[in-house]
Amino acid sequence: MKIRDLMIEECLTITERASIQEALEIMKVNSIRHLPVVSENNRLVGFLTLADLRAGLMPSMISQVTLADLIIRDPITVQPDDNIEVAAQLIYNHKIGGLPVVEHGRVVGILTESDILRAFIDMMGILTSTSRVDVVMDNSPDALNKALRIISDCGGDIINVGTSGQRAANKTYCFRLSSCETDRIRKALEHEGFSVAAAMD
Repeated sequence: MKIRDLMIEECLTITERASIQEALEIMKVNSIRHLPVVSENNRLVGFLTLADLRAGLMPSMISQVTLADLIIRDPITVQPDDNIEVAAQLIYNHKIGGLPVVEHGRVVGILTESDILRAFIDMMGILTSTSRVDVVMDNSPDALNKALRIISDCGGDIINVGTSGQRAANKTYCFRLSSCETDRIRKALEHEGFSVAAAMD
């Protein structure tokens, strides 16, 4: 999946000539926490976060702190045709909440951790009516292929497969299926020697 498929296009921006109060008002009215800072021709100058603005609000009332002082210069950016995994890794590794999406130096959108979470939820089918079968097996491709075949032969429509992330000899594979009765699938797997940790209709 490409970033352009998830990013918020025509995102709100601000110039560094704006005041801290103006930036806070834009975020409050639009319920957002990030603002790309742009020049007159929409070229990226920096990035603002709600946390940084709040931190600078009180000092700005008693000193010469301006919006320009709070801007994150040279922020981490992504491009529309980057894979979503790139953005997820950047957000996770740098502990940031959002990324400007830039093309040829100009802001074309914004991508936040909420957008990535939404994509994950959609891919996992968490908010839709689904069934799930959790199977403990070894890491061999043969075991996984066999389990996939058994589930398919029993009428299971597999939406996605996830693993527990353990580095042990055995992993728990979570098979998310279109809504169905899982009892037949569980019995067929156990008959073939698999250990079914959970089965939910």
